[in-house]
Amino acid sequence: MKKAVIATGGKQYVVTEGLTLNVELLGDESKVNFTPLLVIDGDKVTVGTPEVTGATVTAEVVEKEILDDKVLAIRYKAKKRVRKVHGHRQHKSVIKITKIA
Repeated sequence: MKKAVIATGGKQYVVTEGLTLNVELLGDESKVNFTPLLVIDGDKVTVGTPEVTGATVTAEVVEKEILDDKVLAIRYKAKKRVRKVHGHRQHKSVIKITKIA
């Protein structure tokens, strides 16, 4: 089974073929190509410097834009009647890995 490490949105993911991921928001493309940082093919491991040349990871975008869970940031000062709550929902894309070559 082939595995690869890809980088997108400032994060790194270990992927295999058929895996579905929630990643940071991508553009309007329906197919996305990544250049892997590392490729594992059975016992053979290829490490890139910084990327593996000649290898690509192809993914299709399942959903273009979804909202992640809400994250709350709270500012509170005891005995001062100060409390402020901010909420944020990050925009994500859902991709499915179709091919590691």
